[in-house]
Amino acid sequence: MSKFIADFHIHSHYSRAVSKDMNIAELDKWAVKKGIAVMGTGDFTHPEWISELKQQLEPAPEDGLFVLKNTADIKTATRFLLTVEVSSIYSKNAKVRKIHTLIFAPSFEAAEGINKQLGWRGNLHSDGRPILGLDVKELAKIVFSVSDQCMVIPAHAWTPWFSVFGSMSGFDSLEECFDEMTPKIYAIETGLSSDPLMNWRVSKLDSVTLISNSDSHSGRKIGREANIFEGEMGYAAMHEAIKNGAPSKAALREGNKTKLVGTIEFFPQEGKYHYDGHRLCKVSWHPKETKEHSGICSVCGRRVTVGVVSRVNDLSNREDGAKPAGAPEFKSFVPLEEIIASCFGVGTASKKVSELYEKLLKSFGNEFEILLNTDTTEVAQESLPIIGEGLKRIREGKLHIEPGYDGEFGKVEIFSEDERKIFLSGNQGSAVQDKLF
Repeated sequence: MSKFIADFHIHSHYSRAVSKDMNIAELDKWAVKKGIAVMGTGDFTHPEWISELKQQLEPAPEDGLFVLKNTADIKTATRFLLTVEVSSIYSKNAKVRKIHTLIFAPSFEAAEGINKQLGWRGNLHSDGRPILGLDVKELAKIVFSVSDQCMVIPAHAWTPWFSVFGSMSGFDSLEECFDEMTPKIYAIETGLSSDPLMNWRVSKLDSVTLISNSDSHSGRKIGREANIFEGEMGYAAMHEAIKNGAPSKAALREGNKTKLVGTIEFFPQEGKYHYDGHRLCKVSWHPKETKEHSGICSVCGRRVTVGVVSRVNDLSNREDGAKPAGAPEFKSFVPLEEIIASCFGVGTASKKVSELYEKLLKSFGNEFEILLNTDTTEVAQESLPIIGEGLKRIREGKLHIEPGYDGEFGKVEIFSEDERKIFLSGNQGSAVQDKLF
């Protein structure tokens, strides 16, 4: 059976703090560059965005998926699946809760049915990710009343401010959050600051599937996390794969036509909320340091933002390295542009990085083909020896990351400055560099 990659969680240009270029054509362009077969639309609750989607998309051969109208090659065209992220802010158990939730819809009819009901409860025009004063349990009831084939998935489940397990406004379990609706919550999104290895420490999560998505606000960030499926492509098939992707459902999974075989992850240290701390005070702490300071910032005297590692520690009942039987695999990567940029000690916006990125895509097809499958010696031959070595180190996990905290991304170092000089100062490296640039 063939494998394909899906990224379900992105935002359109109707969401706040999102690139104005995030339209359907941009999503399609970057999906092709990245090697993503199924792309979430994001933001289907926004009236203008769903209107654009209906105008520009048509049904794909597979159920519940769509392609751009007038697509030249339907076989290789990007498939789109209707998705949205909803922000719920409400009070429960004497505490203010702020929870972000992903919703998947199998059709425009289902999406519009959800929009009609949510439109009675809040302003869907104000943001592509609507903010509603609605308990997520009630949100789930609404969604499933429209269609049992919809999916409700807690987004970036561990981040401090807006997630189901977040330290600042979340819950200690799915049951506490969703009550009687919990059996219909088949998956959680791990988020950039955690990975499956961290989630496996919490045995209660053996009953749900761990998925990963980019939560992208710009085209080039698409696919920084994603899901790997094997088998038939289609909404119902992926729904079943996610429903039965949990470790505890391994036996059920065997009968599926399509399986979630793994995820593609950020190194979680690179995520914005991995450690505890205060960004403005430049205080970044491992959980042990936070406990030593009783959670109080040593600079300003206020409580620090408690990050994902601490929160996982609080809820876990297994040691580091534990893996439940039947859990899908995962692979951790740094995006290709970041690898190239690190090799040269420049930013990802550098012209040199862009040119080499495009050259490698032309040579090998797409970014995931390079990251997952291409021999590093071939990458070196098509670019520079340091690029091949950088990819090799990423695959082996041989890199240094200064962990992210309190909204600050972690800083990745693949090479030291001295190593860069050695790789880039040799005659062979210089000759190739001259040829490319």
